[in-house]
Amino acid sequence: MEKKYGIETSILFQFVLFLVLFACKPVHSPDLVLVNGKIITVDQVFSVVNAIAIKKDRIVAVGSNKKIRKLADDQTQIIDLESKTVIPGIIEAHLHPERASLSELKEPIPDIHSVDELLAWIKSQTKIKKQGEWIIHPKLFFTRLKEMRQPTLAELDKAAPFHPVFLNGSYGGMINSAAMQVSEITENTVHPGILRDTKTGLLTGLIRASAFKLLKLPAIEKLSYQDKLDALEVMLKRYNSFGITSLCSGLGDSKTFAMYQDLRKEDKLTTRIFQNIRVPFDEVKSPEILIARLKDLKYVTGDGDEWVRIGALKIILDGGILTGTAYLREPWGDKARSVFGVTDLSYRGVLNYNREELLTIVTAANELNWKFTAHCTGGGGVDLLLDVYEEVNRLKPIKERRFSIIHGNFFTESAIEKMSELGVYADMQPAWFYKDADAMKYVLGEERIQTFHPYRSLLAAGVMVNGGSDHMVKWDANTSINPYNPFLAMWTMITRTTERGTVIVPDEAITREQALRMYTINNAYATFEESIKGSIEPGKLADLAVLSDDILTCPVDQIKNIRSELTIVGGKVVYSSGKITGQHQED
Repeated sequence: MEKKYGIETSILFQFVLFLVLFACKPVHSPDLVLVNGKIITVDQVFSVVNAIAIKKDRIVAVGSNKKIRKLADDQTQIIDLESKTVIPGIIEAHLHPERASLSELKEPIPDIHSVDELLAWIKSQTKIKKQGEWIIHPKLFFTRLKEMRQPTLAELDKAAPFHPVFLNGSYGGMINSAAMQVSEITENTVHPGILRDTKTGLLTGLIRASAFKLLKLPAIEKLSYQDKLDALEVMLKRYNSFGITSLCSGLGDSKTFAMYQDLRKEDKLTTRIFQNIRVPFDEVKSPEILIARLKDLKYVTGDGDEWVRIGALKIILDGGILTGTAYLREPWGDKARSVFGVTDLSYRGVLNYNREELLTIVTAANELNWKFTAHCTGGGGVDLLLDVYEEVNRLKPIKERRFSIIHGNFFTESAIEKMSELGVYADMQPAWFYKDADAMKYVLGEERIQTFHPYRSLLAAGVMVNGGSDHMVKWDANTSINPYNPFLAMWTMITRTTERGTVIVPDEAITREQALRMYTINNAYATFEESIKGSIEPGKLADLAVLSDDILTCPVDQIKNIRSELTIVGGKVVYSSGKITGQHQED
């Protein structure tokens, strides 16, 4: 009996030992090892190591080449990085992939930089379109043209006398006389969104977004659901080529959320998604009614999994800086008359919600534990939103909900202080500084430009700043409407240099390390996922990018030219430039 007990004990011991060894196997035999690199972990001390081990979709170890090589066996794939720099996968805080993916399916959209180029393009369209067919630029901002002005109605009419023209600038735009005729807009038409010459009272062709509904535009070509999924899949792969492994889709609904879930089911999703949801109700009566209707949605921020999650509840609070419709702290001023056609010198911009309505929405969102955010482009909108956040915070603290301001643009010291106290995140788009700081300085003047995109001041006050692009239209990373190249964005924050080559408020420049954090760990905090991504540490998701250059030491102007040479999401390669080919196990 004693002998039998000893044999049973021995067998049991061997079985337990087998289980222990099996449990340890993920650490001791990773699927993939990257060695001989400069791996910027973006951990709390910003440590740099040489190698990383990955098992399935997780990072299992980081450290020296010697340490990580010991974990490999003959089944482990080993990639020699040949001194290449590795960073955590880029997390994009705010863009619109669904719209962008479809924007050039039919035809390329021109990258226009001057009024002459615009008129030349319109003329070229008249030669390939039948008379009466619309000529539409889906996203044109006049302040981004060299002359910083809109074309005149006469110029548009001369370029396209027999074709209706619509130049869409999101929160404002321009039409020609043919478009007015087709849409039955006359000198007798009364609408607040139709702007007129201050001296003659005649139509100028300038319109605000509220008047877009008057236009009798052609029907939008319908695409099948599968066509939309296919286009979205390709757009996400374009993002992968710049090291983007996660993103926040800026504005959607349950149908948008389902698209990403379907891509995941088909094993075609190559970026992780945090899907913001627009408040789906036009009428705001009371917090109680709004809470009841929000409950009907059956989901809340954070629902989903590591691939597709529900994001923040969002509203559009004001207009845009590029159409003179952002809600500012002070009137737009004299320059806005010539640039935007503003006639009222007391005009501060457009607000879509008053304070009571905003308070109702934010209170309901906070009560149901949504993260709340708002498109808010002007300083007046920032102040209003923060005042409401502060009032809601007295009823139920908002700090843990990580409320944010999308865009914001103009942040005073007092606004920054309030954001720091409340834990409000600044969801910023450096592409706007790159593209628009010159125009804002021209229109608003030297004093107000000091508060435009004050990255250093925000970070110094302890405000969490998130980096995104607001990419909407066109496919190219550098010439699209709001470029999505994250390294161009980092470069412009580090140098404070605009597309026109000017340096604006250099005191607000930030370091390379700070810029990289904005696009990695800071954005992980914005989606409540800092424990699983945003840095290269054991236990976190194996999302990373191997770069074409060392972002910490390369010449500063080279930063904007950096690309990903190998992008990995969940331990799988989703993009390769073909330049990293060395795979061996020798020391």
